[in-house]
Amino acid sequence: MNHFLPRTRLPRIVSMTLMAAMGSACVFAAAPAPDAATVAIEKYLQMQSAGLPGKVTISLEGRGTATLPECEAPEVFLPPGVTPWGRISVGVRCQTERPWTRFVQARVSVEGSYFVATRAIDTGRPLGAGDVTERTGDLSRLPRSVITSAAELVGVVSANRIAPGAPIRKELVRGVTVIQQGQAVKVVAQGQGFVVSTEGKAMTGAKVGAIVQAKTLDGRLISGVADEEGQIQLTQ
Repeated sequence: MNHFLPRTRLPRIVSMTLMAAMGSACVFAAAPAPDAATVAIEKYLQMQSAGLPGKVTISLEGRGTATLPECEAPEVFLPPGVTPWGRISVGVRCQTERPWTRFVQARVSVEGSYFVATRAIDTGRPLGAGDVTERTGDLSRLPRSVITSAAELVGVVSANRIAPGAPIRKELVRGVTVIQQGQAVKVVAQGQGFVVSTEGKAMTGAKVGAIVQAKTLDGRLISGVADEEGQIQLTQ
């Protein structure tokens, strides 16, 4: 019985074995476990960015934490005045026998909705439904004052000319004053199955959506929200 393999099969078997071994090594190298500093940075920035208007994604830039000395319990912080938005520097310190502090470049992306002008909007023109459209993108790459809520566009006019396709920023619009100080106003209270109204006198001026105080005919001081019709809707 011949215990030796034909020479023609040896190179193929060796090649397949090497490829299998290299493939396993590549799979192992493609998914290294994140180091303690990377985990600490991502966790810290997720906590700091909680409440932002969109889906937050944290990524490290440059060489990330590759140049940091080893540290079992890294402490992460943001420099004074830095907020978790866009490209930022994140501080990492380690309280060891030889304490050290380093900085790592990171990006905080915020995927969310914002509004742009669908056509040219002249100064002083009230914004209507056909003037704006909603888009989705990385808010951190846009001006920080970009409007992300449709409620902020209710009862506003353009403070400056807005070009087609331009993101709507808060400084480009202003609210319309619907209640003047001292004017007679209608005060409305609504509930399940009922609507009650009375007359009052506005103590301050107000724009749509603003809190305004008024004094009723019997002398009571009440607070409510100014609506588009110049009425005061009592808050529940």
